[in-house]
Amino acid sequence: MVRKAAVLGAGVMGAQIAAHLANAGVPVLLFDLAAKEGDPNGIVLKAIENLKKLEPSPLAAKDRAEGIVPANYDRDLALLADCDLVIEAISERMDWKKALYEKVAPHIGAQAIFASNTSGLSINALAQACPVALRPRFCGIHFFNPPRYMHLVELIAQRDTQPELLDQLETFLVTTLGKGVVRAKDTPNFVANRVGVFSIISTMVHTERLGLGFDVVDALTGPAIGRARSATYRTSDVVGLDTMAHVIRTMDETLPDDPWHRYYQPPSWLKALIDQGALGQKSRAGFFRKVGKDIQVLDPGTQGYRPSAGEIDPGVAAILALKTPGERFGALRAHSNPQAQFLWSIFRDLFHYCAYHLATIADNARDVDFAIRWGFGWQMGPFETWQAAGWKAIAQWVAEDIAAGRALATVPLPAWVDEGPAAGGVHTRAGAYSAATGSFQPRSRLPVYGRQYFPDPILGETPAPGTTILETDAVRVWHTGDDIAIASFKTKQNTISDAVLDGLLAAIAEAEKNWRGLVVWQTMEPFSLGANLTSLVSPVQAGRWDEVEAVVVKFQETSQRLRYSLIPTVAAVRGMALGGGCEFTMHCDRAVAALESYIGLVEAGVGLLPAGGGSKELAMRAAQDVARGPVGSQFDQLPFLRTYFQQIARATVSKSALDARDLGYLKPSDVVIFNPYELLWVAKAQVRALSESAYRPPLPPSAIPVAGRTGIATLEMMLVNMRDGGFISAYDFEVSLAIARVLCGGDVEPGSLVDEKWLLDLERREFMTLLKNPKTQERVAHTLKTGKPLRN
Repeated sequence: MVRKAAVLGAGVMGAQIAAHLANAGVPVLLFDLAAKEGDPNGIVLKAIENLKKLEPSPLAAKDRAEGIVPANYDRDLALLADCDLVIEAISERMDWKKALYEKVAPHIGAQAIFASNTSGLSINALAQACPVALRPRFCGIHFFNPPRYMHLVELIAQRDTQPELLDQLETFLVTTLGKGVVRAKDTPNFVANRVGVFSIISTMVHTERLGLGFDVVDALTGPAIGRARSATYRTSDVVGLDTMAHVIRTMDETLPDDPWHRYYQPPSWLKALIDQGALGQKSRAGFFRKVGKDIQVLDPGTQGYRPSAGEIDPGVAAILALKTPGERFGALRAHSNPQAQFLWSIFRDLFHYCAYHLATIADNARDVDFAIRWGFGWQMGPFETWQAAGWKAIAQWVAEDIAAGRALATVPLPAWVDEGPAAGGVHTRAGAYSAATGSFQPRSRLPVYGRQYFPDPILGETPAPGTTILETDAVRVWHTGDDIAIASFKTKQNTISDAVLDGLLAAIAEAEKNWRGLVVWQTMEPFSLGANLTSLVSPVQAGRWDEVEAVVVKFQETSQRLRYSLIPTVAAVRGMALGGGCEFTMHCDRAVAALESYIGLVEAGVGLLPAGGGSKELAMRAAQDVARGPVGSQFDQLPFLRTYFQQIARATVSKSALDARDLGYLKPSDVVIFNPYELLWVAKAQVRALSESAYRPPLPPSAIPVAGRTGIATLEMMLVNMRDGGFISAYDFEVSLAIARVLCGGDVEPGSLVDEKWLLDLERREFMTLLKNPKTQERVAHTLKTGKPLRN
């Protein structure tokens, strides 16, 4: 168990690793050199302040920085004795790391795990700088940047590492920090960087060979082929061109016998950029730079910048649109267009490289695929891509290109590609192929993975779908063999339509009769993007207002049924939970939210207000916030109302589940977990805990104090100033004033006591009034057409 941790090195990675430990509630010491002037911890204090400024934020909530304690090597090494995990994250210099190990080793506790975050240096070589007694507790632990958001962590043993230590560390990483762990072999750059950086090197070689622009290559190597939006050269800018050159140089120095060794040199134009100090995002110029609002790209011919306008050739785009992967690769290989030849070449060389090196860099093909998916953001790993396109056909084409001298290396494909158990592919139901053992390996059997009902699937895996209880066109209610019902939406982006409302009401009724509780969980992100506005367009245009209002009434009824059903209801949230998705979350007895959940009431963006009980709920929570004050005090409700009002009016979305709790979208009793694949397990555990506690639904509040007309007037004055100052439009003013009327309980005396029905009726009336306004209808239509808000 990791009760306390330390990170050595307050650079970019070290500080962000410390931030993610703090996100998880692990107290962490962040060490660096003592400052030469001022506060001895000045270097670390500056690093912590920088964490608060970064976007996307390494900190899941503002207060998480308080969990990071600054320290320095001169005065504070004795503090290491109380730490259960010590992570070294200083610069990639073997001599610097070894010198640090000699300094800190005497202070590391006998129970502690000591690990290096090196991205590619030999763990066995680093272990030699540790005392003999520490070596069984030393290993590699390679986080990917940025540590909060990248799922991958590579664990690397050295010859003396205790196996049980790795199991303990993997369990901690998976559940506490929410990571996907790959056990890597101690080879240069391990798995993800070895394969991912080779892919970038290959891309650079073929970029130069075919004379393509960096912007064109990024258009080709991003979402168009199932990879991250940052593609190749933008990714290099984000990583840092000096860091990229260092990783390439490491491959050059440590892999002299590699068949691809002659390519382990940075191209001349990469060297030129580094010499000029153009290191990418951190220096505001690299392959790309931003000038005002314009993005410019480097022209390797002139070494100057030009406007970035890279586009995919229409003929190549048509090939990429083909449904069958095998057809796509065949057409790319046969096409003479340089873009097509480029794409086939980078995939061919990637397949060749991965097949040749599989036995030495990874335990099996699954680890390679997960490492690339989780570490580089690809939708499919290299072996998955190959097998999905037709294993034998691709192997034949690669072999033909190798024989013809078109591939980057002349070494043939290994024999296992065409012979033996993997001749039809490396992923089967029995597991993933290990080239080192010649067998298929199942997934890890560590107990921690028993918490994942539906782990991230690999090609060829078909998870058990569960048993259907009832199903409609919009909702499926099912179970996994126990006594807890699960409701999952079947609509696009899990939006909420009239049919979803009917299905969810039916699910609640069924659960009350025959099941211990109900979990609302989606098979894929997002949790829900809210109401399906498209379904309202026709009745709105036809003026069938009774029909529209009936749907709103049913929406409110569904939220209330989630709150007051006779069985516990739990919302299992990951990804976005917007509008109605947020309202359902707020009304369940308990929410279990993955850290990367983005929750908010966003209706104001289309000129509406939350009317599925969301406005009512925040009005009630404001009253509860006041009630939590000291006994006998007369707290002013307006500060709480003002906060919630601003959140709705600005369509504020949380930046994490922890932030959602701070914003009031999640209750203090709601649970935040870090691994999204454990979400259903924990949600079910919450149902069981509530049920075992003799669950009864809460009693509806009958006396909710509201701010009334005084509160409305106060918020209106704030809005007048914003309108007159040009911060909001005249119609934004009208929408926001309607929100204010609902949150304040309407035109009543301040301090009046109302019930839930009063607030629900009020939010519904204001919603319908706004929806009948042509300006709101214009906003809805514009958003449905463009995906962007309209300020009219």
